[in-house]
Amino acid sequence: MTRPRSGLDLLVVGGGITGAGILLEAARRGLKALLVEQRDFAWGTSSRSSKLVHGGLRYLAEGRLRLTRESVREREALLRDAPGLVEPQGFAFPDAGGDPRRRRRLLAGLAVYDLLAGRRERHWFDPAEFQMLAPNVRGAGQVGGVCYTDARTDDARLVLRVLDEARRHGAEARNYVALGALLREGGRVRGALLRDARTGAASEVAARVVVNATGAWACATGGQVPLDGAPRLRPLRGSHLVLPAWRLPLAQAVSLMHPADGRPVFAFPWEGVTLAGTTDVDHREGLAHEARITRAEFDYLMAALRAQFPHLGLADGDVLATYAGVRPVLDGGSRGAPSRENREHVVWDEPGLVAVTGGKLTTFRVIARDVLRRVARQLPEWQGGRAEAAPCPLFAPSTQPSAPHVRPGAPVLQRLAGRHGHHAQALVDAAGPGELEAVPGTLTPWAELRWAARHEAVFHLEDLLLRRTRLGLQLAAGGAGQLARIRAICQPELGWDDARWAAEQEAYLALWAAQHGIPAGSTHA
Repeated sequence: MTRPRSGLDLLVVGGGITGAGILLEAARRGLKALLVEQRDFAWGTSSRSSKLVHGGLRYLAEGRLRLTRESVREREALLRDAPGLVEPQGFAFPDAGGDPRRRRRLLAGLAVYDLLAGRRERHWFDPAEFQMLAPNVRGAGQVGGVCYTDARTDDARLVLRVLDEARRHGAEARNYVALGALLREGGRVRGALLRDARTGAASEVAARVVVNATGAWACATGGQVPLDGAPRLRPLRGSHLVLPAWRLPLAQAVSLMHPADGRPVFAFPWEGVTLAGTTDVDHREGLAHEARITRAEFDYLMAALRAQFPHLGLADGDVLATYAGVRPVLDGGSRGAPSRENREHVVWDEPGLVAVTGGKLTTFRVIARDVLRRVARQLPEWQGGRAEAAPCPLFAPSTQPSAPHVRPGAPVLQRLAGRHGHHAQALVDAAGPGELEAVPGTLTPWAELRWAARHEAVFHLEDLLLRRTRLGLQLAAGGAGQLARIRAICQPELGWDDARWAAEQEAYLALWAAQHGIPAGSTHA
């Protein structure tokens, strides 16, 4: 066993968007910081979200003005700082004319939404205009509808880029390194025992403060977080469907009320496919295994799509993939409707340890700053005022790459700049012939596979196809039909022999069938 390494100010446990944001903000403020993740970066909730960077219109309706204001401001900052990765997304609400008061309330809320964002938009569209904006929506020509703008992202790539920015400030981040135990001395946490899944080696790491940023897992780590003051969590599962864009073509995101219970359900264009979701149910299966959609959830979402788009004749076989994630939602104690639970975050601590859970993707930098304020209390010699430093742009400025035979400003170049920042030009330069073309049915250039295999800490094939790229969600059967070309590009970069590739491919396809296929049960032709 390796003895403790000295000099680490902060050890962050958890490689989702919350941990990544804490690592970046700590490194920017001069702390020597290391992040570890027991699986892959963004393996949990942060690769399984609804992919929306939203201002929380629902929170405004619930009277949570502070949360809405934070969310709107962070959304605007991410749109400004991360073009090509965080992008505007229009939303359309068809209005069948059933409740004029509801329409007026919604329009009034959107006026406040605009005020918080510092923008003005037109929101009401008459039947002819709305039908042009959302041509596939049933009944769009009856009365009209409401439109507004939020934002979307690739959640896993956002985590990876935040981690990369943290590294540029001197931080370290390691995947497949698990927390074995906290090290305590004199009633204070002094570091942690870590185990590397790649090598099996254990090492002790000394840290002045350990931060538990494991989200839904924060209160389920076998006594490794404090019990006093720890919140009670209500893990909620959100499940989603992915369909080909040609089968459910949308120019805007469409929000609709489910015909069974009136819950909002959405469908929107994302990464060359159409994504539909989400459910909001208690996750009772435990956190030791990956979350997956149930047959009841699948049928629930398909019922919403069939009700809204009856003329498309959508069938179960039209679904390319499914995915589910567990949200770290605070338990209000009422055990009422899951969608009404509090989405805010909470921070608590004991000597040498700070823990955080709750919150949402959009406000990850707000969460990080709150955590650092609590860290500053435990480091009196650190100039804690730096924890209150004014927010700066999320990413350092980088130039858009150029490529032979690709016009400047082409969508592929904007995409690579947004997802890879200062690495974008090197990625383009490393591309083989034809690798700036997109994998059919997606917006992902083949070159992203090569770059990820070479530089982005890929340990398993699932890392490459479910998080470095999203091909496992965008292609039929998880991309099985493209595995020959993926192998030709990536196997030499990964340094895997034929036996390793065969084992990884078998494991990936089995995992995909279990976690991302259509769940067993009754089917619709």
